Amino acid sequence: MAELLSTEDRAALPALGETGWGAVPDRDAIRKVWKFKNFSEAWGFMSRAALAAEKLNHHPEWSNKFNIVDVTLVTHDCNGLSALDITLAKQMDKIAGGVEVVRNHSEPISCLCETRANRIA
Repeated sequence: MAELLSTEDRAALPALGETGWGAVPDRDAIRKVWKFKNFSEAWGFMSRAALAAEKLNHHPEWSNKFNIVDVTLVTHDCNGLSALDITLAKQMDKIAGGVEVVRNHSEPISCLCETRANRIA
């Protein structure tokens, strides 16, 4: 069973914050939203991230809406953040590369198809 991050281990969280990971309100979890150029790039990222998650036997809570991938990391075994979350977050950042990151999680996030539809309307 995984253990909650210690106070010392939580020192890694500010560095993750610089890459766009943010605290989830009312949960001991972190979240990041990526905005890819298109669906294919988003799906490719998810496929590569799924392989990394499977190797760790640690799976994200995530959703995909066209070119948007929204990921929350939490370790359910300990009901909070563990070293597995830090490891997977860093691996996902590497896999995503320099793709756009949505840093304001309080605003609605429009996917590319919604953005196009709004321009036509």
